[in-house]
Amino acid sequence: MSMTDPLGDMLTRIRNAQRAKKSDVVSPASRLRENVLEVLKREGYIAGYEKTSVRPGVDELRIQLKYHEGTSVITEIYRVSTPGRRVYSSVRDLPRVYNGLGISIVSTPKGVMSDNEARKANVGGEILCQVF
Repeated sequence: MSMTDPLGDMLTRIRNAQRAKKSDVVSPASRLRENVLEVLKREGYIAGYEKTSVRPGVDELRIQLKYHEGTSVITEIYRVSTPGRRVYSSVRDLPRVYNGLGISIVSTPKGVMSDNEARKANVGGEILCQVF
C-alpha cells in the first residue's frame, strides 16, 4: 500500500520516538526526507542521520535524536503543508516560529532550507514543516 504523506510519516516517527525517549529512529529513505534531515542537523535539532541499504533498491534512514539534560531538543515538530493543502509563501511572508526561536523548513527552487537561509537567499517556497 502506498503512503500519501511520507514526510509527515517521518515527522511523526521522530515525535513518537522522542516522547518514548528513544536514542534513534528508523524511517524509509527518500531525497526529500534526507534534505529535511540535513536542515535539522545543520540547525542542531538532531544529532545526525545515516542512510543504510536494507536490500537492493530499498534504503532506510537511521536518525540519531538529540537530548539536552534529559529533555528532547525538539519540543514541537509538525507538518504545515500537507498533500491536500499546500502552503506557499513569498520571502516577505515567511512565518517566524516563536519569534525566531524555532524554524520553518521551506522547499525553494534553490533546495530545501530553513526560513532564515531562505530570507538570506531571497527566495520563497512551500513551507514543509515547523520545528521548535
